[in-house]
Amino acid sequence: METWSFAGVVVLLLVAVAIYDVCQRKHAILRNFPIIGHFRYLLELVGPELRQYIVTGNDEERPFSRDQRRWVYASAKKQNNYFGFGSDNEMEHTDNYLIVKHSAFPLQMPHPEDDNYDPNYSIPCAKVLGGDRQRKNAFRPASVVNTSAMSFGSLSGAAVEAINGGCALAGCLQNTGEGGISPHHQHGGELIWQIGTGYFGCRNSDGSFSLEKLKENLQRYPQVRAIEIKLSQGAKAGVGGIVPAAKVTKEISEIRGIPVGKDCISPPFHSSFDNPDGLLDFVELIAEQTGLPVGIKSAVGELDFWTELTGLMSSTNRGVDFVTIDGGEGGSGAAPLAFSDHVSMPFKIGFAKVYREFAEHGLHEKVVFVGAAKLGFPESGLFAFALGCDMIAVAREAMLAIGCIQAQRCHTGHCPTGVATQNRWLVRGLDPKSKAARLANYIVMLRKELLMLSRSCGVPHPGLITSKHIEILDGRFGSSTITDIFGYQESYGLPGADDLVAVEELMGTT
Repeated sequence: METWSFAGVVVLLLVAVAIYDVCQRKHAILRNFPIIGHFRYLLELVGPELRQYIVTGNDEERPFSRDQRRWVYASAKKQNNYFGFGSDNEMEHTDNYLIVKHSAFPLQMPHPEDDNYDPNYSIPCAKVLGGDRQRKNAFRPASVVNTSAMSFGSLSGAAVEAINGGCALAGCLQNTGEGGISPHHQHGGELIWQIGTGYFGCRNSDGSFSLEKLKENLQRYPQVRAIEIKLSQGAKAGVGGIVPAAKVTKEISEIRGIPVGKDCISPPFHSSFDNPDGLLDFVELIAEQTGLPVGIKSAVGELDFWTELTGLMSSTNRGVDFVTIDGGEGGSGAAPLAFSDHVSMPFKIGFAKVYREFAEHGLHEKVVFVGAAKLGFPESGLFAFALGCDMIAVAREAMLAIGCIQAQRCHTGHCPTGVATQNRWLVRGLDPKSKAARLANYIVMLRKELLMLSRSCGVPHPGLITSKHIEILDGRFGSSTITDIFGYQESYGLPGADDLVAVEELMGTT
């Protein structure tokens, strides 16, 4: 009898735990996998001890190491994101190891008692987006850290809503991705509307571009601040966007204008233009008709395109307002393995090649440069600014902030945390409101640590970081500068005189 009583109590406790797990809104894993989800947290708790003997080290996993994920999670939850007992990296014997060269006379960080103290550590962009070409709706982005292109379809509606709400809280921009604007993008966050080869949201029935529908949607969505024309992305440069059939729900089919339950594969090229000259005409048409800044996003392959583009921009009265460079190591979406691993250059190499083309034509001060591809960490972001970026955009790091556990099931429709799936049961585990706060916390912390690193180098803004502030170890007790490695001149990466004054005013250092 006592055995039955004990068993009954155990069953009641398990039922109570299951009910609590399903009803609570804090942890997506527990909502989606009641009771058994607790084992994940138990294993995570004893993970450091287990890893010493049988699993990987803190810096071995890819695409993001355990240390990197822990930093994102802790930052998003406002927990202690410090690491103790020194670095466990092999600095002297590691090729391409990044070193930030601090100043003997660093600048002090803002203090809560200062009159101009900003708890969100807002860092406005050093340049005005669309300012050089005097677009009607040119503006200075309020944050140098924004979220990169992630479409509704690739991500769940709840994830898109969480990111949009988080961007509103953090005062940064959300890139819609090529999937178009959805109701999930309407929770306070301002948008960069990405237009890909499928022209979702601005397409005719035959899939061609429709200027009329573009303007109609801009009337409907005044939160759009800029338009980005996607040429390619790091995850799958050369093949176009891919949304597996399992993710193409009725809602997504209506937004994109595609069949339900069939793979959504965007064309690998644009039907509205087929060369740099046509691209510039397309950019100027949209900018003239909308007044918005218009830029391009691309991974970097052959360089002839960039040589011709910069040549046309310097010799004609046409140009892009911003350039987003995505690295081959980037990719929040599904892609063939060969494309993920071998197509398009890594960010640092690709960006440097493109930036040199613009600098050699005297255009680098006239264009806002955005970097993407694993730049969502302070030291990586700082490196991007040293190369010449004016802003950085984060994707997978933002996914981690709202609950992604790097299960790498984005392409299956079975993401266990509800981030990259359209499965209703899995999506219900992701609470957009609480995850929005976590994304905002992460963005704010990234900006704070970027500011800390910049000021440790003696400059008040990441946009003032140049090649002289970074050194790369070669694993043989030697080192090189960005100038040496990438063929930069000393002036590359420096803002123009007007931007320098603007930075000093924005950061309260004049």
